[in-house]
Amino acid sequence: MRNRKFKLLIIFAAVILAAAGCIRYSLYNVLFPKKYSDIVEKYAAVYCLDDHFVYSVIKAESNFNADAVSHKGAKGLMQITDSTGRWAAEMIGIEGYEDSMLFDPDTNIKIGCWYLNRLIEQYGNRDTAVAAYNAGSGNVSRWLDQMGSTSNELIKELIPYEETRNHVDKINLYLKIYNMLYK
Repeated sequence: MRNRKFKLLIIFAAVILAAAGCIRYSLYNVLFPKKYSDIVEKYAAVYCLDDHFVYSVIKAESNFNADAVSHKGAKGLMQITDSTGRWAAEMIGIEGYEDSMLFDPDTNIKIGCWYLNRLIEQYGNRDTAVAAYNAGSGNVSRWLDQMGSTSNELIKELIPYEETRNHVDKINLYLKIYNMLYK
């Protein structure tokens, strides 16, 4: 009898733990999803980016809302402005490009990944590239000149835009979470 109660207790505990694991897993998928994974992984590979980094940018920029539009008019998952979209489309050869294509996940992620790669190549590090993605490369280059930086490494505490400082922190936090959840 005692052995049977113990076995039932073990089974009950296993069911509870399994359910908690499922709930936790579901919560992770809701809060930190890997939506558009086929597109993200394709363009992350093409443009030599960590796919968790791309997911982190998408989460921070639009929270995976392909129809998102910012107060500055940036569009889609990776929040690309019309002017950046037109320039990038010309640079990477997207034929028949129109601004409305920024709401198409494939086009938006392709342009966003290309642009992130370009900024990382330009500045040599991810944090400065993220700051440029948010505030514009002209602003970041000016800040680097004002700081007298020779390494293109932006000192985050000296970024004059609070929104940009917070954005860099947010993407780094999201990246840590994605790396922890999806080892």
